Amino acid sequence: MAKLNKDDFIASLKEMTILEIKELVDAMKEEFGVDPSALAVAAAPAAAAQEEGPTSVTVTLTSAGATKIPVIKVIRDITGLGLKEAKDIADNGGAVKENISKEEAEEIKAKLEEAGATVEIA
Repeated sequence: MAKLNKDDFIASLKEMTILEIKELVDAMKEEFGVDPSALAVAAAPAAAAQEEGPTSVTVTLTSAGATKIPVIKVIRDITGLGLKEAKDIADNGGAVKENISKEEAEEIKAKLEEAGATVEIA
């Protein structure tokens, strides 16, 4: 008997009726002594944890708001950039900090929004 790979198995399942799939699950319970539906339920939280999103994000300034000076100061504090570079980001928008954790990104976003900026995390 030829060994089925995952893709072939899934393709076969797509062609089955609900009744045929139920019979397959019952046969697996009988043959292996394991309920495959219980395994699928146990695997779901693990899959959900993997699908939470990226582990590193980028904080992007979309608008410096009405008062740019406080925003420029915060950008300088966060990035260590010079005055000109920080002003360019405040004037034109763009990435403030890249490849950082979600927690750090939320902290930076809070600081920038407190200074009057509009910020996105992606």
